[in-house]
This record gives sequence, C-alpha cells and structure tokens, in this order.
Amino acid sequence: MQDNHSSVKEISLRPIGVIRTPYKDWAPYQPVEREPDKDLFRLILFDSLAEGLRDLDRFAYIYVLYFMNRSSAPAGLRVIPPWAKGKGVGLFASRSPERPNPIGLSIVRLIRVQGNEVITSPLDAFDETPLLDIKPYIKDLDAKLDANLGWIEDLEDREHLMLHIRGIAHHG
Repeated sequence: MQDNHSSVKEISLRPIGVIRTPYKDWAPYQPVEREPDKDLFRLILFDSLAEGLRDLDRFAYIYVLYFMNRSSAPAGLRVIPPWAKGKGVGLFASRSPERPNPIGLSIVRLIRVQGNEVITSPLDAFDETPLLDIKPYIKDLDAKLDANLGWIEDLEDREHLMLHIRGIAHHG
C-alpha cells in the first residue's frame, strides 16, 4: 500500500476518564505484577459512563487502553530496546512508548469496582494519563498458548533479560 495521506482521515478520540498512579516523572516499561499499594492504581471514569462498568468486576483481568500524552514523537522506525543489549529492531517489533499513535495497552488485575472507579494492580502509565477504553480479558479468547518471544528468543542471557522486562527484582 502506498502512502497517500490525502485520503487518510483524521481520527478523533475522547477520553472516558483518567488513570491515577503514583508515577509522576517515571513509569515502568511494563506493568509490574506485585501486590498493589492501597488504591494507588485507579481508573476513574467520567460519572456519565459509570453504568458501563456493570459486571466488569466479574473478570479477574482487564485491558486498559490509554493515550500516552507524555510520549515524545517516534525516534524512527528502528529502535534499540533498553534491555536488548544494543540489538536494533523495527518499531513495530518493539514495545517502545514512542509510537506514531501513542496508544498504550496494559493488562492488569482488577481488584474491585466502586462507583465510577476501577482499582487495579500496578500499570505502566503516568499519573493523570487520559483513559481511552477498558475491555475484559477473557481467558479462552485472549490467552494464546502458541505465542512466542519473537526476536527476543535469539538474545543471549534471555532468561535474565526477561526478569528486567517484567520488572522483577533479582541479583546479577
């Protein structure tokens, strides 16, 4: 497909609320699964959308989509992930936060729903990030048993690097 930006329409998205986290100046690259600090990770929907949360609390995990409003423009179509020991890959083969469309996606544990708020396990977003959508994570639809690590499988010391990627504390 050729680039023909004159035929491409602009897309407009409106936030459905805001994400509250303790991350003011730094956020992890991936959600760090750990015991949540009391109510530090919250999705606050606009009051008019609270009814849309009905029965969400029946799911263990949810997808959170958000607008990475503090992300800078893409550095280019090749990136070097900070944990990949200098290996360059295509932007779309990475999880770099610097994207052509700065849309973030996290899978988090749903702790509880109260009113227009969803309390979650930690997620990798700055405080006051615009929330775009919430969707349930459905075990039999979303877990792909044949998923692989792609180019990450070729890296030396892959197991050690995976600890970094997952944000798991370790020695070495």
